[in-house]
Amino acid sequence: MKDPERTRNALLEAAFKEVHHKGFKAASLCDILACTDLTKGALYHHFPNKNALGLALLDAIEKSIIECLIEPLQMCTDPLTCLMEISRELVGSLTSEDIEMGCPLNNLAQEMSSIDESFRTKVSSIYEMWRDGIAQAIAVGQRKGYVSSGVNPNDVAIFYISVMSGCRGLAKNARSADILQSCLQGIDTYLQALRA
Repeated sequence: MKDPERTRNALLEAAFKEVHHKGFKAASLCDILACTDLTKGALYHHFPNKNALGLALLDAIEKSIIECLIEPLQMCTDPLTCLMEISRELVGSLTSEDIEMGCPLNNLAQEMSSIDESFRTKVSSIYEMWRDGIAQAIAVGQRKGYVSSGVNPNDVAIFYISVMSGCRGLAKNARSADILQSCLQGIDTYLQALRA
């Protein structure tokens, strides 16, 4: 029996691995299909072209960011402690291969934003959603007395995301988990300085 949802998920999972290892432009649809034992017909039924597949990957990345990085912030009282815990969980969950391959969102942003407007727009909306989620949590933390009233929540969000993205890039290039650990220390120091 055909299961369209399972077929689509299998294609996305194989595409994610291929793109994460090779980049979007170098990713091969034939190699993606070889990992799934599915036909080209199945691929094109769900994704009419390679760009549609890439944008679907960004949708999956967006869903992951919502579930792992934004929703936990919405449920916590102290956003500074919560951001640190989220950072630690993220870094702690990375395998050596994840470190070597880098951040999937940042990789696609670097590779595709300057050459494809649909990718640039989608990546921009994901970063904006992430920024808004952090900024809202920081603003709530200010109202509850956890965060200094003198900080700008949007500035905090931009800085945090920039540091996390930059650290993933440095760790990717150096193939070093130690860089990520140093980054966590820096983020912790920064967040503690924001306390009321």
